[in-house]
Amino acid sequence: MRNRKQKCMMAGAAILAAVTVMSVLPDSQTVEEKGNESVTEVRMDYAAQENVLPVTLLDMTNADAALQQSAQLTTPQGNLYRSELTNEWIDISLQKQRPVAIMVDNEKAALPHYGLTEADVVYEMMNSTANGRITRLMAIVKDWGKITQFGSIRSVRPTNFMLAAEWNAVLCHDGGPFYINDWAAKPYSNNLSGGFKRINNGKKREYTEYVCTGEIAARLQQAGISREYNAYYPGPHFAFSDAEIDLSIYPEAVPCTEIDLPFPHNQSKLIYNAATNTYDYYEYGKAHKDPLHNNAQLTFKNLLIQDTTFSQLDKNGYMIYNAIDSGRTAYYITDGKMIPVIWIKAAENSPTIYLRLTGEPLVLNTGKTYIALVPSDSWQNVVVR
Repeated sequence: MRNRKQKCMMAGAAILAAVTVMSVLPDSQTVEEKGNESVTEVRMDYAAQENVLPVTLLDMTNADAALQQSAQLTTPQGNLYRSELTNEWIDISLQKQRPVAIMVDNEKAALPHYGLTEADVVYEMMNSTANGRITRLMAIVKDWGKITQFGSIRSVRPTNFMLAAEWNAVLCHDGGPFYINDWAAKPYSNNLSGGFKRINNGKKREYTEYVCTGEIAARLQQAGISREYNAYYPGPHFAFSDAEIDLSIYPEAVPCTEIDLPFPHNQSKLIYNAATNTYDYYEYGKAHKDPLHNNAQLTFKNLLIQDTTFSQLDKNGYMIYNAIDSGRTAYYITDGKMIPVIWIKAAENSPTIYLRLTGEPLVLNTGKTYIALVPSDSWQNVVVR
């Protein structure tokens, strides 16, 4: 029910009202505006400051440091190590391999998506303020050498360069508006644009491009892009627990067996599956299935739902999320429970960090993660049941 969400926000505000407000960022960065004869540019900022929570970053105790070290354990055991993306045990040959971030078209005509269940982390975010605020997916894949067909893929937006950089991931996409040019030129950015395999699936051309077998390795070599983490790798993104965390131990936890997101075009929702202790993804009124893997359900162990402001760049609906921000509200959801948290991103290629309302680092359960960037002006429309 929506009143549970409101209670969480009120509880979080009450707790944080008692702590010292601390600014962790300089003034928010603005997007450089460029002239273009075919585009009339306007500026629309959605601040929604009422959803900004004050933050105090608490000094970590020795016990906290020990917990974090244990939670991020990556000591190889035999030929395995714990993945920095999921904390699952994977082959040690992948330890230095950087992931890719694949832009996936989320228009209904692009369904079904092939290979999406292979992703370790999936972002969903508004791609445009037009067309019912249509969303696009960005899939972070560590073991991309196994990809046989992934997509279909589509164009990229400025926000994705900042988010891919958090993982030192190579962006795989097909072009984008001129707004991406400066972002693609950033020293931390590597991307592979267009030229992936076209598969005749009976659809319009824009829905026929897929990342297929061997293409990423060949393209990286051709472009001279390192397949291993480079100097811009900011380190592990999440803190994980090796043992299962039951959020019921936290007084702020509330039940959450379904969350409906305010993406009107595709009506995304995630429903708790008690049999698997994960959250199944639904859109366009149907369960999301992967035909490449026997119609497996797309499902996640962890959900992170972020209240994020954005700026509209022109009358055509192009936009950028203000992904660099501090003290904004979010929800962490796992195993049928939800707690309110706060998120901070200090720089373009810095990881987004998540804190409990106490200021302690959020520790996630082992498994795959779904991250939604919910526009602040519709944050009040998130429905938790």
